[in-house]
Amino acid sequence: MPVPRALTRRRAAAALTAALLVPLAACGSDDAQKDTGKTGPSGSASSAAGAELTVLAAASLTDVFKKAGAAYEKAHPGTEITFSFAGSQELVAQVAQGSPADALVTADTKSMDKVKADTGTPTVIARNRLVIATGEGNPHKVDELEDLADTKLKVVLAATEVPAGKYSQKILDAQKITVKPVSQEPNVRAVLSKVELGEADAGLVYKTDAESAKDKVDAVEIPDAQNAIAAYPAATLNQSKNAEAAAAFVAWLSSPEAQKILRGAGFQRP
Repeated sequence: MPVPRALTRRRAAAALTAALLVPLAACGSDDAQKDTGKTGPSGSASSAAGAELTVLAAASLTDVFKKAGAAYEKAHPGTEITFSFAGSQELVAQVAQGSPADALVTADTKSMDKVKADTGTPTVIARNRLVIATGEGNPHKVDELEDLADTKLKVVLAATEVPAGKYSQKILDAQKITVKPVSQEPNVRAVLSKVELGEADAGLVYKTDAESAKDKVDAVEIPDAQNAIAAYPAATLNQSKNAEAAAAFVAWLSSPEAQKILRGAGFQRP
């Protein structure tokens, strides 16, 4: 029985419509991927975008990391970095206790080694050296390490549990110099503060610390042969909830931009 001509036309139109809808559906699928395409193949971009990072950092990095953090946030919109500064021994204790954070930067490799089971592979991002900090104008005429042995001089040092304290004791012992500090502080910034406020006549601090307060203290250089070099390793923390963003920040610390900021603050090349 012959098929009516009108029915034939309707079937042809339906077939044509179906054929046209197939590529349109495919295009729609691609557009949907583009619209939600803030992520890469593995979602990398979305996990890093808008990340809030907490970085535990050695006290001697206070000023330079505030500047570095601002530069990083400007270059990575949506990322916010909160720094927690303290003596490296305190930071290590925080990590061991499971304190929520994303990255760790200490002032010595030994401190970082204590929590190696909790971190990624560390990278040294900078180095530092010790100087003798005195009051502005060096009123007590401190010229060398040996002068710190003068019992009339009020000397303050970082506690030996702190990297700065370990380095200080190391160089004093090497020169067979006995110093009786009026106090031993929990971090190097506390040593600097004592000298700034006139509560101490002199103290051993990092060169960068003295540089940050050059309008309040003088820095007496210590010869290389008598000095110690501090290394600053940085690593991600395994407990981070923003692992990819944390890794990106730690990697950035070795970038030319970050290194320029560190050099400008007086830190030496890693």
